[in-house]
Amino acid sequence: MKNNNPIGLFDSGIGGTSIWSAIHSLMPDEDTIYLADSKNAPYGQRSKEEIIALSMKNTEFLLEMNAKIIVVACNTATTNAIKELRAKYDVPFIGIEPAIKPAANNSRTQTIGILATKGTLSSELFNKAVEIYQDTQIIEQVGHGLVQLIEDGKINSPEVDELLHSYLEPMIAANIDYLVLGCSHYPYLIPQIEKILPSHIKIIDSGEAVARQTQKVLQEKVGFRAGGKSSFAFYTNSDSEVLSEILENKYAVVRRDF
Repeated sequence: MKNNNPIGLFDSGIGGTSIWSAIHSLMPDEDTIYLADSKNAPYGQRSKEEIIALSMKNTEFLLEMNAKIIVVACNTATTNAIKELRAKYDVPFIGIEPAIKPAANNSRTQTIGILATKGTLSSELFNKAVEIYQDTQIIEQVGHGLVQLIEDGKINSPEVDELLHSYLEPMIAANIDYLVLGCSHYPYLIPQIEKILPSHIKIIDSGEAVARQTQKVLQEKVGFRAGGKSSFAFYTNSDSEVLSEILENKYAVVRRDF
């Protein structure tokens, strides 16, 4: 089955490019369109109703670009809005949720940590997932301020380092052996996180799992692109420079109001 339309992805900002990278690595021949709603970031501090409305707006932008499948490359948008998106739009949606399952199933200390946004940790979908693992102590930590610092291009700043120490040190003291990154922005902080965590604590993010699921749905329901040189489009409604930098200035970024 062939389908030359692009894969669409959206996030509250630049963080979902970590998901885009995993998808592009797995399926380099596919066209992609990435939408960074940085003007409205972070979603984690917004109400469920606001998150749903923003997610619908982003979806409609991608559908106008003929997206054949939409990856909600944002934990907060997935946990708060994907049910409504699937009910309203006739296109497959791939969500991203904190990878609790592999962490809980493999934890030897039966204690894992989750660093995520308030919007994700307070969502119904997340809490249903947590209920499954009654035998595992799950230490939840809201990453207040991290998304905004990343959006401001301050990934390697002292402010980020200070926040990470305050969030991670209590988890280390509680004897976690897995840290789940529950926000698509956070993989860009892995180098700093690794400096703080003892080497035995494993870090898990959802990028590769989301890429594999996207590939599976394309294979079963949608279709792959029929060869030729692939193209990539990146849009933002805020400062294009930060998105360009996170992409290592390899791709053109278009600023557009939406």
